[in-house]
Amino acid sequence: MADDTRTAIRAFIIENFLFGDESQPLPDEMSLIDNDLVDSTGILELVGHIEKEFGFKVEDREIVPANLDSIARIVAYIDGKRAR
Repeated sequence: MADDTRTAIRAFIIENFLFGDESQPLPDEMSLIDNDLVDSTGILELVGHIEKEFGFKVEDREIVPANLDSIARIVAYIDGKRAR
């Protein structure tokens, strides 16, 4: 299931923040914030997508880089929420 989640998140980021440009590498561990791929508005878009796509509420206190700053962290966060 993590691979499906990873694929879905990667596709969303490429489509919405890289405008479909797959020419640059996008490692799972790369910081989306530090590399200027996602800004504060982008984080809100990402949260909205996660809520719609995966069917749970992202609490305000969960909107932190530890959960949302890389593909790997986003996947781990989603899998953690699903496990509860």
